[in-house]
Amino acid sequence: MKFTPETYKIPDVSMQPFIDDQEIWDFLNQARPDLELVKAVVDKSLNKNRLNLAETAILLKADQPEMIELIKEGARTLKERVYGKRIVLFAPLYVGNYCSNNCRYCGFKASNKDAIRKTLSRDELIANVQALEEHGQKRLILVYGEHRTYSAEYIAETVREVYKVKKGPGEIRRVNINAAPFDIEGFKTVHEAGIGTYQIFQETYHHPTYAVCHPSGKKADYNYRLTALDRAMEAGIDDVGIGALFGLYDWRFEVLALVRHVNHLEACYNVGPHTISFPRIQDALEYDLDDQYEVSDEEFTRLVAILRLAVPYTGLILTAREPEYIRREVLAFGCSQIDAGTKLEIGAYAEDPSVDQNLTKEQFKINDDRTLNEVIDELIDHDYIPSFCTACYRKGRTGQHFMEFSVPGFIKRFCTPNALLTLAEYIMDYAAESTADKGWKLIERSVAEIEDPRYEKLVLERIERIKQGERDLYF
Repeated sequence: MKFTPETYKIPDVSMQPFIDDQEIWDFLNQARPDLELVKAVVDKSLNKNRLNLAETAILLKADQPEMIELIKEGARTLKERVYGKRIVLFAPLYVGNYCSNNCRYCGFKASNKDAIRKTLSRDELIANVQALEEHGQKRLILVYGEHRTYSAEYIAETVREVYKVKKGPGEIRRVNINAAPFDIEGFKTVHEAGIGTYQIFQETYHHPTYAVCHPSGKKADYNYRLTALDRAMEAGIDDVGIGALFGLYDWRFEVLALVRHVNHLEACYNVGPHTISFPRIQDALEYDLDDQYEVSDEEFTRLVAILRLAVPYTGLILTAREPEYIRREVLAFGCSQIDAGTKLEIGAYAEDPSVDQNLTKEQFKINDDRTLNEVIDELIDHDYIPSFCTACYRKGRTGQHFMEFSVPGFIKRFCTPNALLTLAEYIMDYAAESTADKGWKLIERSVAEIEDPRYEKLVLERIERIKQGERDLYF
């Protein structure tokens, strides 16, 4: 039988496994890139069409300098066309680090007897959310260890508690979740609490590597984890996030498997993931894997560019695992969301003097520990619009509805104006004086670039209302 780009050995059936390792390698091994072919694939993406597995494999196998530059330049252009200059900001908040798994790359693993286990009390949770609000954060991702302590009911209750916290002009407008997989009823319980995106990372899609890295605990069940977001979709959560931990196995395989996961969700639910994450391995206490699949800076920047071209309308999340110089580079051609002001120690945002600031309470090492204002300051310097926007989530533009808006490009009518409004809020309430001066100039330039004069007028009117004390204005 002739092998074709759209031939799949495993059909896409909801809540059934869909990754075939050999299939992924067949696509990679049969890819024969040349400059003309790479250009044709990039051009397809620039027309805002998602790439298939064979086309993505061509980009993954393209290793000549001129091909790589073509890929990166295409990603820069596509990001500007789809997302404009905005960068969405968020912060992770670790609620608890009890865990029943034994992931060999993670400091939270159950066998790590040196780890100090802690779950935030209600008062500690509130104090940390207040501390985040005092710096201007509006979007959080709550992170939980994978343990029976953190049941669906518990997660739902913490989400409701976070939404209640108001500190001065501050409030949290979107709570995303990174936690263990649940059954459908569990996902329904969490969904009813009003969450945004539910993230579950497969870590590695390669079956033998997965088994080595996850020797015990519920996470050892590859297929249960793989189909977790199917169950989330069945429960009504139409915003989900996928990801792989790069450095566990060949990065080309993982990128193509992520695209295969996108295919599966689109085939079964008519909408792909809202976000893709691609963290690289960082040191953790008791880390005991070799580095044969270590991803270099050059490979990492390439894989981000390839993901942007492969899935034009999926948000790409770049975390503080990466150092400033890498974050600065890949923002230009791939990422739409970053964390800022990140602290990974349990309870660290509230600056509790009892918190021991050391690796025993971190899941992994971060390499960008700048404050939120410092990150915003640099974004403005590079002409990006820092955004805390949550409008699509609260206007119901999620899941398939989001794709209906975003795929034709209409979403830019909402995203840039809403980003400017949230930046104006930040400037009024939290920004350092030098940041505020630069921020207002950026807003003025950006408003002048809005093509629709009606929107330009409406944005200017709402900015004036923000200056007069109104908050939470959006389109």
